Amino acid sequence: MSQSKNKSTKDAIAHRDYIRVNDLALTVSFSDGSRWPSTAAQPQPVVLTFSFVHDVTNAAATDDLTYSVNYSTLASGMRTIVEAEVFPSLEAFADRVYQVYAAQYTDVPSFTVTISRMKTLLYGAAFGLEITKQVTQPRPAEETFFFRNIIGHAIIGIHAHERQRKQRVRVNLSIKRKFSRQTPFNFRILEQRIFDFVEESKFLTVEAFASEVARTTLAFLEDESAAVTVQISKPSAVIDAESAEVEVTRTLQDFRSTPSIRDSASTTASSSRRAPSSPSSKKSLPHIAAIAIGANVGDRFSNIEFALRLLEAPGADLERWNGPPCVAVVDTSFMYETAPMYVEDQPNFINCACMVETSLEPRALLSFLKRIESAVGRMETFRNGPRAIDLDIVAYDSLVMDTRPDAARMTLDNLRGELLIPHPRLTEREFVLRPLADMIPEYVVPSVGCTVEELLSTLMRQPSDAPAMHKVIPFPRYPLPHTGSQSPHVSRIPRVPPTATYWTHPVTYHPSKGKQVPRKTYIMATLNATPDSFSDGSAHYTLPNALMYATSAVANGANIIDIGGYSTRPGAAYVSPEEEFTRVVPVVQAIREESSALAPTPPGHFPPSAKTAATLISIDTFRWEVAEESVHAGANCINDVCAFSGPDWPPNDKSETHFAKMRQVCRDLAVPVVLMHSRGPAAENKDYSAYAYAADESGRGAVLEGVRVELGARVERAVKGPGGIRRWFVIVDPGIGFSKSLEGNLELLRGAGSVVAEYSPRLQEVVAPPSAKPRPKRNPLAGYPLLIGASRKSFLGAVLQQPDGHYEGRQTRADERDWATAAAVSCAIQQGASVVRVHDVLHLGDVVRVGSALWP
Repeated sequence: MSQSKNKSTKDAIAHRDYIRVNDLALTVSFSDGSRWPSTAAQPQPVVLTFSFVHDVTNAAATDDLTYSVNYSTLASGMRTIVEAEVFPSLEAFADRVYQVYAAQYTDVPSFTVTISRMKTLLYGAAFGLEITKQVTQPRPAEETFFFRNIIGHAIIGIHAHERQRKQRVRVNLSIKRKFSRQTPFNFRILEQRIFDFVEESKFLTVEAFASEVARTTLAFLEDESAAVTVQISKPSAVIDAESAEVEVTRTLQDFRSTPSIRDSASTTASSSRRAPSSPSSKKSLPHIAAIAIGANVGDRFSNIEFALRLLEAPGADLERWNGPPCVAVVDTSFMYETAPMYVEDQPNFINCACMVETSLEPRALLSFLKRIESAVGRMETFRNGPRAIDLDIVAYDSLVMDTRPDAARMTLDNLRGELLIPHPRLTEREFVLRPLADMIPEYVVPSVGCTVEELLSTLMRQPSDAPAMHKVIPFPRYPLPHTGSQSPHVSRIPRVPPTATYWTHPVTYHPSKGKQVPRKTYIMATLNATPDSFSDGSAHYTLPNALMYATSAVANGANIIDIGGYSTRPGAAYVSPEEEFTRVVPVVQAIREESSALAPTPPGHFPPSAKTAATLISIDTFRWEVAEESVHAGANCINDVCAFSGPDWPPNDKSETHFAKMRQVCRDLAVPVVLMHSRGPAAENKDYSAYAYAADESGRGAVLEGVRVELGARVERAVKGPGGIRRWFVIVDPGIGFSKSLEGNLELLRGAGSVVAEYSPRLQEVVAPPSAKPRPKRNPLAGYPLLIGASRKSFLGAVLQQPDGHYEGRQTRADERDWATAAAVSCAIQQGASVVRVHDVLHLGDVVRVGSALWP
């Protein structure tokens, strides 16, 4: 065996042996004060532990004192040093200790020194430092500061009694960072910050509490190299145990992945802060706030839209409408119908929330919101009573604020005219938490210490007898009625339409324990006002035939009629905007003009034409000019097969212009919009291999992933940022039959529910390769209502054409595929579709009704 190998073996053995002196009590003079700052030298109690690597093989083998370490010499030598010197800081004393021992034991490979100052902290038992120095290094690589047993009191726990009285908590904290001697560690300021944070805290869980103590410490340090370990214990938690404790270790990087309110509001579902191609290039205002919105008097939906438009009044001036932008709505939640809380004898509320960027300080923003409430028509009633509009600031940056005097903060019965941020009843209100979770689920609520998603999940685990919240989609009534003089507020904004009706769809994300509203699948009838429709040719091209189909569809159960004037079949002839306009607008007008027959007939039923006139109309177009005129003529919804981006693929500069125009039209008209996944011509661009990373063990999933990523990006751009459309107006269509192969269409239909669901555990673990498009952290389409349009499409014909051994296969026309469509519609219902688009309303309506009974 070589000498080098012998030496290596010996070193390895030596590194198993240590010599220690534990808890050597010393009195050391420091010139930085003790509990209070001071420059005068003050003797203070210190406890010192030091250890070093030492090969004890010879001493162990011979039991000879010659080979043993003289422990008393180690201790007495240190006492001699501390009696003669004054140290400016704990770090200076630690450096002196390891210098002395390094000089005394030159053959020792490493020393570890742990020093505790026992009477230095105002609220804790000790502050200290640990250093390990290798003999081969000029100075230590790292150092660890620690605080022992900081005692404070905090609101902590989920039970009612725990929310009323503070409990004693014990904090132990250590900070490992790169070795530094630039300035002494300011332990007093950090201790004070930790103690103040503990005393002001109100947390549901110790886990969140510990994490936020770590965040507070790291924010003080501003050190990228630092890792903070926090141990928080509750001595009163378990009767038979000394305490219950949670330990966490965090770095600054950990909290960068937990967004602030601005990060949460402006970040899309992907990892980027804002999509580079965002339609808005406006400079952000300096603050961001979350505003909860509610209404249960009058036209609830119209009141909310009116308030949102007033929010963006220039200069926050509702009278002169003049000045720089002060508030910009940058995101909205889904919209919910909610049973009244606290005072139950009143109409149901419509609730939602929005994120705003603002230059207004909190009090000024609150004052502005109150002026908006007055302009919309809110009248003073009893507490928690009915209101035409209610606007509350629930979060503002990461601010914690209470404008009441300290003596008035023991109750929540004196909030009139005051401002509390975060909202004091946030944690108990599903109708506030749920809309916030749509926009900023990972935002950590200050003073509570939990994310919005965690608070919602905790609340939803509690049993409830109240009716469950459900989402709603409001449809406006067009054409707008003629009105007389308008208020100054109304004349300065696009006119807010009245509400015709609204649809409901279920909450699937952390559903509540309350009584659920039965799920309904709505039927969209397809009226092709074209001479070359793939499904029915020119059957409805003339106005009388179009009216006949509409009347029949409504009588057979259609909830909405989708009118299109531009065939999307492969090889269809180009249609100019003017030609498309002349095909669809007269049909919309003719249906609405049937309203002249609205007089009831015995025994109180409206005739079919009158019922048709009141039915919702969707306009199937990707052109903003056609969409705008059709809505003004009486349509209530826009169905865009290009999801605002126009027909070009891949998107180009023309697509960007198209996107901005269509987005603005939908925003101004306040209409629901169906955004469909497509990639240019329906028969092209069917390659989804770039998303193969998301395939399951059977090789399926790439198409589903492609739809989530590509359509999700368009929906995010449509909804988020200044000028975005309201989230509650969006219905998503995965685009069956558009740029998908036969197997791709089957995969999409089979797994349609996953398009609008939160990622499954498997998908949460999926990582996109660097060459792929950025993969969203969360599914950007989660929670949106789903429309499936598979009726009579060619992929069904392709299935019917395939032999199976006994069946030879056959060619089918589009109008021969209704039985095949029935199977597709059944699958869509099973997958949770909110809307199905069909041609044969009567028979496929039966499928919907039976399917809904099977999969409620």
